[in-house]
Amino acid sequence: MTAREILKEYWGYDSFRPLQEEIVASVLAGHDTLGLLPTGGGKSITFQVPGLALGGLTLVVTPLISLMKDQADHLVERGIKAAAIYMGMTRDEVQETYDKVIGQHYNFLYVSPERLQTQMLLTKLPYLDIRLLVVDEAHCISQWGYDFRPPYLQIADFRAQLERFSANVPCIALTATATPDVVMDIGQKLKFRPGFEVHQASFVRPNLTYTVVRTDNPINELRTFLDKFRTLADETAETPGQRGSAIVYVRSRKKTQAVADSLTLWGIPATFYHAGLTAQQKEERQEAWMQGEIPVIVATNAFGMGIDKPNVRVVIHLDLPPSPEEYFQEAGRAGRDGLPATAYLLASPEALAGLMNNVQSSYPERDRIRMVYERLAYFFQLEPGYGMNRTFEFDIFKFCAAYRLQAHEVYNALRILTMAGYIRYVEEPESRSRIMFTCGKERLYHLEQFDAECQRIITALLRLYTGLFADFVRFSEDRIAAYAHLDREDVYQKLLLLSRFHVLHYVPARQLPCIYYPRPRLDTDEVVIPHNIYEDRMERDKVRAEAMIDYAFNNDECRLLKLLHYFGEQSEQRCGRCDVCTAGQDPLANAPERDTLRAMILSYLANNGATTTFLLLSRLGHPDILPKLLREMIANGELTLKNNKVEKCP
Repeated sequence: MTAREILKEYWGYDSFRPLQEEIVASVLAGHDTLGLLPTGGGKSITFQVPGLALGGLTLVVTPLISLMKDQADHLVERGIKAAAIYMGMTRDEVQETYDKVIGQHYNFLYVSPERLQTQMLLTKLPYLDIRLLVVDEAHCISQWGYDFRPPYLQIADFRAQLERFSANVPCIALTATATPDVVMDIGQKLKFRPGFEVHQASFVRPNLTYTVVRTDNPINELRTFLDKFRTLADETAETPGQRGSAIVYVRSRKKTQAVADSLTLWGIPATFYHAGLTAQQKEERQEAWMQGEIPVIVATNAFGMGIDKPNVRVVIHLDLPPSPEEYFQEAGRAGRDGLPATAYLLASPEALAGLMNNVQSSYPERDRIRMVYERLAYFFQLEPGYGMNRTFEFDIFKFCAAYRLQAHEVYNALRILTMAGYIRYVEEPESRSRIMFTCGKERLYHLEQFDAECQRIITALLRLYTGLFADFVRFSEDRIAAYAHLDREDVYQKLLLLSRFHVLHYVPARQLPCIYYPRPRLDTDEVVIPHNIYEDRMERDKVRAEAMIDYAFNNDECRLLKLLHYFGEQSEQRCGRCDVCTAGQDPLANAPERDTLRAMILSYLANNGATTTFLLLSRLGHPDILPKLLREMIANGELTLKNNKVEKCP
């Protein structure tokens, strides 16, 4: 099949989005390729389609555990064979996954970068038939990038070993945000071959308006914005799922709950989300927000990656992000449906002080970092020379209490120790329990030794889930408990019992982050924090923070242009919609904005017939512009108003 036929067959699309087809064609022509697509630009299609076209196995390297599992699950749902190997799996589970990928000719295998130099993968390499290598979140390979991850530097060595068994395997690297320095660094670090291609989409999102609001009382401004948003959503939506949604980003876990509680007291339904919640709490809150049951979620940057919700109308930053890269990525979660959306940044003296303090406190003194490394060894009872390839569950608050340390200092020490390669701190635990039957179907009819509760649990599993005899399936103990009329704890204990008797293999969700040792534990005086990890990165973080402060507190340039120039995109076309462009202007004075919104109104009415103004506001946004434009279009004879509904003139 051709690339377009594959797109239609598995995804149901007749055509590619802008730049997707060029990236796919580059890969199919055998070129190493760097694709830069903005958040929501459809990066996964650019390697999944050519992966199927090339045949064999596509190996996808990504640091995001939840994202790799979700993408693998989505491919399986489309009838495509895919699997993921990530931290938290046992050695037997990893071995079994490799065997299935090889024996059953899987199409896609997702792995974390740490896996690339493991003996098990290198041993399997001759049998994997890799035809395409994918590097997702490619900015992580660059020390100039905002999210540098040292294991990415191993990818070039892995490519060299891959060449021994599979010659001329193309590599596609993908990212949403990269400055020119990072773009150059990605190609060099991955050792792209001559003739490589770079395809970069414009960072312009025509439907997204960037607005900075200077305020001494950001929480009151937040309430004002969300009150207006909630009123429109409640009055126009027929069902919860039709409401637009909002994301409020803050920089601390404690603040997520405080802000969400305040909004709820003010009558604005909101929930909160951060990395410290249990897997069940995260899943429940994310699902309630995704379904529109709760329109507002207040979150740290732990929320949003891999979440594709099209009707986010508003993203509000209550605190200043540490860099334009992170701001652009988080703001870009608004308006993925192509309809008007707004990204508000509330710039306050408090937010400015918070950002400057965060840069300074992100780099504890070297002696303090070494002390944390030493205390970890005490905490895990790990002697020097031991611990290589071991993983330990890690409760940061219990650790801090045991050694009277501050969580913020410990977190940053762990981050620097991770970049230096001494440990790996994994904040993202296994979010869902997994299960697979290890006995044949016939044996299930002869399990008289187990009580009625076990029988009801087995029945529930078979009724609610498929594929349990072929592979691990992620499932919910709560769903099983509800079906079997049991308590969740009873389900947990019975599943452990059935696992001990080899009826099934049950892997409970990991609720805590973990520490992984890629090398043996060293004596404290052997721990060296390199200059490029400490001083160089601190200086680059300061430069990024200064760029963020300039964006938030300087009105010398259109907000969009300031972002475009930061990312190296040459443009002098003002957006005409941001707070800088509209200062002192009639909101309808900008012709491109007026024409775009007019076209959206006419298109919506053509497809949906007579519609109330409220419904148009809910669907198209821009409450400060749309009512005035409607009046203008009625006066011009383009529209008519009957029974409080607007419709196109015949």
